[in-house]
Amino acid sequence: MAPPPAPPQKSPSPSQPSGKSEVSDLKLQLRQLAGSRAPGADDSKRDLFKRVISYMTVGIDVSAAFSEMVMCSATSDIVLKKMCYLYVGNYARCHPDLALLTINFLQKDCHDEDPMIRGLALRSLCSLRVPNLVEYLVAPLGSGLKDGSSYVRMVAAVGVLKLYHISAATCLDSDFPAVLKSLMLTDPDAQVVANCLFVLQEIWNLEANKSEEASRERETLLSKKLVYYLLNRIKEFNEWAQCLVLELVAKYIPSDTDDIFDIMNLLEDRLQHANGAVVLATIKVFLHLTMSMNDVHQQVYERIKAPLLTLVGSGSSEQSYAVLSHLHLLVMRAPMLFSSDYKHFYCQFSDPSYVKKLKLEMLTAIANESNTYEIVTELCEYAGNVDVPIARESIRAVGKIALQQYDVNAIVDRLLQFLEMEKDYVTAETLVLVKDLLRKYPQWSHDCIAVVGNISSKNVQEPKAKASLIWMLGEYSQDMPDAPYILESLIENWDEENAAEVRLHLLTAAMKCFFKRPPETQKALGAALAAGLADSHQDVHDRALFYYRLLQYDVSVAERVVNPPKQAVSVFADTQSSEIKDRIFDEFNSLSVVYQKPSYMFTDKEHREPFEFSEEIGNLSLGQESVGNAPRYAESDKDLLLSTSEREENGGPSTNGPAASGYSAPTDYNSSLVSLSSQTQSETAISDPGMPKYTSQMTLAIDDLLGLSVPAAPAPPSLKLNPKAALDPGTFQRKWGQLAVSISQDCSVSPQGIAALTTPQALIRHMQASSIQCIASGGQSPTFKFFFFAQKLDGPPLFFLVECIVNTSSAKAQVKIKADDATASEAFFGLFQSALSKFGVL
Repeated sequence: MAPPPAPPQKSPSPSQPSGKSEVSDLKLQLRQLAGSRAPGADDSKRDLFKRVISYMTVGIDVSAAFSEMVMCSATSDIVLKKMCYLYVGNYARCHPDLALLTINFLQKDCHDEDPMIRGLALRSLCSLRVPNLVEYLVAPLGSGLKDGSSYVRMVAAVGVLKLYHISAATCLDSDFPAVLKSLMLTDPDAQVVANCLFVLQEIWNLEANKSEEASRERETLLSKKLVYYLLNRIKEFNEWAQCLVLELVAKYIPSDTDDIFDIMNLLEDRLQHANGAVVLATIKVFLHLTMSMNDVHQQVYERIKAPLLTLVGSGSSEQSYAVLSHLHLLVMRAPMLFSSDYKHFYCQFSDPSYVKKLKLEMLTAIANESNTYEIVTELCEYAGNVDVPIARESIRAVGKIALQQYDVNAIVDRLLQFLEMEKDYVTAETLVLVKDLLRKYPQWSHDCIAVVGNISSKNVQEPKAKASLIWMLGEYSQDMPDAPYILESLIENWDEENAAEVRLHLLTAAMKCFFKRPPETQKALGAALAAGLADSHQDVHDRALFYYRLLQYDVSVAERVVNPPKQAVSVFADTQSSEIKDRIFDEFNSLSVVYQKPSYMFTDKEHREPFEFSEEIGNLSLGQESVGNAPRYAESDKDLLLSTSEREENGGPSTNGPAASGYSAPTDYNSSLVSLSSQTQSETAISDPGMPKYTSQMTLAIDDLLGLSVPAAPAPPSLKLNPKAALDPGTFQRKWGQLAVSISQDCSVSPQGIAALTTPQALIRHMQASSIQCIASGGQSPTFKFFFFAQKLDGPPLFFLVECIVNTSSAKAQVKIKADDATASEAFFGLFQSALSKFGVL
């Protein structure tokens, strides 16, 4: 019998080795060329080096050829040197034992005649980052800082920082910071000066928390002599170095007004720089220096408009977006100064969608009595845009302008015209805006309802739009003849409605319509309550049960609760807090402006500022340990032009809430704590002995009227906690990261709880008495943070994890619960809330 044919061999890829044999072949060829001085040897080495680097780039381990690569590095060809240094730097940290082989040839190259090779060798030597080789770095770095070539000195300055990160003690003991300081003040090369400044800032910032001397050295970087020295040489620096210097100047505190004007005069020409980063850094200096000078500050705004608007139209879309983000921040703080330049923010056909969206926000912010007509006319053109998201945003922009203007006649007409366009997304967005418009301007109800009444609910599918339409049907049912019948048809299709938001609005609208037109709505309300009580969504079920019991209790009371006289809404609360805006302004010319949030909200824990309280459990103290006291963020005084908080709060002083200051860790637990009161008080109200009780006859009357037959709710199962529950911090943190939040509740803090905020240990002991253990806590007045856990007594060992954040200034507390068994979370939340309330009473 003939043997089976051998499988065909795959041809090896030209870019990847087929196995160990090819790496071995590379090693053999490199070894043969190591000592060769024959003509063309360097060309052969180049080809081999390119293959090695290509394998390394695609992730193939070629560290086996390390010794052969080192042997081939003995050449004067700078291209070969660069490839060899790249290879060595890649494998040195993974194979520290092999890195020792490179020391000799790198140290030799540090004394080469060619300054390019000296610099490359010194950079590669410092990039090995192997702690055992630190002793070999000191001498080459010392020689490099004194080298006659500016390139070598520039590399050596950065090498000092690399040495510091490997061994800070060796760097400081070798007195390298003092050498860098001297070099920064005397070196003729601007890039060397910039590198020295950057390295010194990094070192002293990291050392400032360890020694007072380092703190003083950091302060010397902000001295008037050094600042003016750098400013006088700023034209010599490249763009990166100029931004570095300008960032330093932004932290400088001038001695008097003459000092401010001198700096501004020195930097005036930087506003015309072609690089956007330099312009933004210069603007930051101007804004921060003139914070306390109202008139000059306004002149600065006028001066920086032209450079910013030029940058918007002269660069790429990405640069335009970054510059527009900073313009948006300035527009939000001083809209009047930009109101005459509204045409610069009109959308161009070639703008990407993210730029258009930002321009629409800016047009909304600068709209006033003088330019509203032109802006709204332009926005109405965008409503028919083929880009549906931009069309939606333009409609929202028109609505926002209407909500912030006093004369809205023309704008209301434009909004109502949108409803006649017969486009689903236009109708949906317009309905949401009309609802908000009626909440602020009820006098326009007649005109709006006349148009809205012609819209068929079957043509509105988006949940928010349908909820807005239902709200208007309930709120203005007396003005809409078909309102009860439209609601009845919607309630008949209850099971087909997936959005809980719509079902919640249906319940409320049916109640409101019932009080205004009882005979026509009686059947619909009964069907809505019955469907709501049987609904699987907890919020819908709870609202239906609340309305049902309210009707059982007293129909007149129910009418006062559900349909009371309403006042027009003056300010909507869905805007960003003023403290957040002021904090973003302090971080001008950074990603905070682009993300529209302070840096502590999007940076990693290790990169946050020292005053920020990390949300990681590991930063909280465990047991009885204390947490170091970190300095809190103090908002600087701002003038009326720039302080968003003062402008939004009618000139009142800006206060630092938790959003502005972050969390600060306490020195010990002997601070204060809070007892919490339940946010929901319906049970207390119904059980109040001073109020009349409803009778069974009243219950039967309501049931009969609405056609309901509601069975008694079963008693909730009792939950008992293990008084000896134990959980180690590591398991707690692992569970916290794995489990989903089952309950997130905002609670009010009772006055008794605020008064009890004296000894947090008292709360911890009190919660332990309720079988709820505290595993970690931290914070500083007015914000405190606690992590609790509890264990179910009966059955399997199921745990409940709690995060409790208490703010005494706002009298609010936020409770988040995660559980191994989410179905028992409600019962545990009742126990937890009861325990906190009892502590507040004591």
